Amino acid sequence: MKAHLSWVCHGPTEANRNSRFPADEPLEAKAAQQARILAEQLGTIDRAWTSPALRAHQTAAALGLDGATEPSFRECDYGRWQGKSIADLNHSDPEALALWMLDLDAAPHGGESLSAVFARVGGWMKDHIGDSGHTVVVTHATVIRAAILHALQAPSSAFWSIDVEPLGIVEMTSDGRRWQLRFPNVAR
Repeated sequence: MKAHLSWVCHGPTEANRNSRFPADEPLEAKAAQQARILAEQLGTIDRAWTSPALRAHQTAAALGLDGATEPSFRECDYGRWQGKSIADLNHSDPEALALWMLDLDAAPHGGESLSAVFARVGGWMKDHIGDSGHTVVVTHATVIRAAILHALQAPSSAFWSIDVEPLGIVEMTSDGRRWQLRFPNVAR
């Protein structure tokens, strides 16, 4: 049976709204209601996974999912940048911000490099390429972008060309040999 994998980005948070590197903050008040509407689009689900973050668990609960926590789906560790806005960093430490955006192996914030995120997400995808049925993963935009790069075997520099919004869904399928992006018909 063909595997169907739905990546769901957690709902909006204050950090999203203010373009800040996230900490473990909760969803905004209206996010749970928005997620309940989204739940209808997911169809029948065989298993669910979630990031360890509060916002991912809250999104999964609003979707009606009891997802197993998977460390591979955790947000990038932004180290000392947690809670800071990109605009503030661009003003206070533009060289470090530029380095981080140009060199995906760099971690000038003292946390995790983006290439480390790519490796852990790609590892999970390799381990689960033979799963059957419909899996839903509730996680972060960074993780979903890494999954897209893995599926497309795209260069890591393409990371900055992918935009995943809160409560966005990215669909993939696998025939047991490779992952592919799937663009479903919304009238299903």
